[in-house]
Amino acid sequence: MKHLVVEQTSDRKTTNLRHKVATRRVALIGGTTAFADCLVALRYLADPHQLVQGTAIAEYEQAFAQQIGVRYAYSFCHGRVGLYGLLRALGIGPGDEVLLQVPTHIVVSNAIRYTGARPVYADCQLDTYNMDLEYAEKRITPRTKALVLQHTFGIPVDLDAALELTRRHGLDLIEDCVHALGATYNGRPVGSFGRAAFFSSEETKTISTTMGGMVVTDDSQLAERIQAFQQSCAYPSAWQTARYVLKLVLYHGMTEPHLHLYTRAIYEFFGKRNPLPQPTTDEETHGVRPTNYELRLSNAQAALGLRQLQRLESNLAHRRTTARAYSKLLSEAEFNVPHPPAWAEPAFVRYPVWVEDPAATVRAVGPHATLGTWFSSVLEEADSPACGDYEMGSCPRAEEAAKHLINLPTNPRVSPQDVETIVSAVVRAETMARGRAHGNYPLSIP
Repeated sequence: MKHLVVEQTSDRKTTNLRHKVATRRVALIGGTTAFADCLVALRYLADPHQLVQGTAIAEYEQAFAQQIGVRYAYSFCHGRVGLYGLLRALGIGPGDEVLLQVPTHIVVSNAIRYTGARPVYADCQLDTYNMDLEYAEKRITPRTKALVLQHTFGIPVDLDAALELTRRHGLDLIEDCVHALGATYNGRPVGSFGRAAFFSSEETKTISTTMGGMVVTDDSQLAERIQAFQQSCAYPSAWQTARYVLKLVLYHGMTEPHLHLYTRAIYEFFGKRNPLPQPTTDEETHGVRPTNYELRLSNAQAALGLRQLQRLESNLAHRRTTARAYSKLLSEAEFNVPHPPAWAEPAFVRYPVWVEDPAATVRAVGPHATLGTWFSSVLEEADSPACGDYEMGSCPRAEEAAKHLINLPTNPRVSPQDVETIVSAVVRAETMARGRAHGNYPLSIP
């Protein structure tokens, strides 16, 4: 973004607009569930005979496989558990190495480490925040067995280049599609290109089952081994499932923009002390394997995921329209915006923006929307990157991105007016941050 000069103005209309009291606040998540989903959830809670086990699991898995264009899909309580099972099914273990990018989440690194294998990190490209494949190739050794390819923020990687790289070195390609449900490359869904892929339906993703994941593959022999792993996993308890389902209902209401104006403050006040289940355990943030790690997805969660999967196209259409609006307005303000590969159609679970001062930008936009901070660390939510065996200084672009990235909401509750309001606040915050750095205008704007 070029340096902008902000001039003081006495225009009464502009001043009134700036000081107008917000009547809605857009949540970063939400909008993927419908009121009818909440009624279904409450029915499962009221009559819990099929809360944990039932026919919805197989129906959801079959529909998910069809969505991706593969023959097999297996559900788990978390996407990370699916990745762990997939790595084991591929025979990856002690002495092996697995390539992955930063920025990513500590739970991805953990899944590799829990097999006994070593995560080897590759830097990212700053136009998509996806893996720098040339950098990754330099880190391949005779011990490298697989490449975990993250489609960051739902922006597909250059899959032609990635496939060529893995073929050249005899590596298994695992697509990390936790952000990318519905994204396509050359008209084909991501998740269908590699040996296998894993997805997430955790509450911050494109569809929400509060927690949940899926592994997909078109390889029948690999599918047998993944299925065997799934069958070895326990079902979650009825109590844990009920908490997940209840959280989905509560979040549906709490993230409604007019209510979120007030509920966000309550959520922030309680923080991790709130009684709702948390996405990442304290053990995982320290790189330690938690107890009861290997769990399946419950029937009630599968039923709720299936309902949202049936609405996926309208969900994605809204996110793409919102992302295009962000790109247009931010480009006009001379921000650098993401540049996906030519044949890619991103899903944009969130819209990434590089800013000078993320904390100041989050505060500036706060009255209007809750912004995300994926990725404020090269290993998101890690107590320290060292917990995932990451060596600081090894991936400088990712480390720099962690100091500057914010994420704008794209969920179906974001309106065109919200987009304009959010971008206006982002631009003003960035202008002020740049101005403070250059010392050429006051610290506040009337």
